[in-house]
Formats: sequence, C-alpha cells, structure tokens
Amino acid sequence: MAKYNLRINGNAQTVDSSDVDKPLLYVLRELKLTATKFGCGLGQCGACTVLIEGAAVRSCQTSVADAGGKSIVTLEGLGSPDNPHPLQTAFINEQVPQCGYCTSGMIMSAAALLSANKKPSEADVCSALDGNLCRCGSHVRVIRAVMAASGQRG
Repeated sequence: MAKYNLRINGNAQTVDSSDVDKPLLYVLRELKLTATKFGCGLGQCGACTVLIEGAAVRSCQTSVADAGGKSIVTLEGLGSPDNPHPLQTAFINEQVPQCGYCTSGMIMSAAALLSANKKPSEADVCSALDGNLCRCGSHVRVIRAVMAASGQRG
C-alpha cells in the first residue's frame, strides 16, 4: 500500500492506495469532496476539473500518484458560503446552473483562466472553457458570469 501526500484545499492529506493509477477524482469523492463530478471518465466533458498547482486539470485522467506532493483546489476550496469566490457569486447572479452538473468544472476552468488573465476577452473565455460541456446549453450565461467576475460586466 503506497502513501500519497496531497495538499487539498490548503489541508494536508495522506492517502493510502494500492493502485498507483487510481484517478484523483475517486480520491476526492472518497474524501467527501463531492462538487467534483464524474462525467465521462475520459477527460472530455470537464465535469471533474480541479486546479493542480493553479492549472485546470481533469481529475478523472490524473492518477493519485501524479497528484502526489501537489497543491489541489476543488470547488469546495475556491470559496465558501460565507465568502464565495467572485466566480461563484457571478454564477449565482447570472443564474447559470440548470441541472448544475457541469458547474463545478466550468468554475474551476474559469478560475484558472482568471488567475492567468485578469481581463480576458469573450474569445479567451470561450477558448478556456472549450473542453467543458454543458448539456443544458447555459454557455451564454457562463460567459456572462466569467466576464462579470473579471469586472468587465456587471
């Protein structure tokens, strides 16, 4: 049984796993961090997106071994009910979620974008969220929310 040291949402976690290929997504869900969703399992839908060292990464395609020793942020660590991240506030204000399944991944991908580019264009937002699928078709509201969170709309 191997031990993996992870820093998840600012907290040190040691995870035991006999499977070096175990997806980080499964580890997060076992730790009750359920905002990160299992969508396709192939890294194509974006529902499982988390930040690893600040980059948007598909946790279904990242092994616990590859995540070892790295800083991981999930939606639960981005903000809180008492102090939401500007993206979380903007998603609420723009009434983005319909079914809500894609929301966590959309917010995490957008957080990586805004960390790297404080004032993205709409084209930048579309490009950053290109790998995040929404079956409900709320993409227009997502773009408005990201632009609002960047201070360019309100």
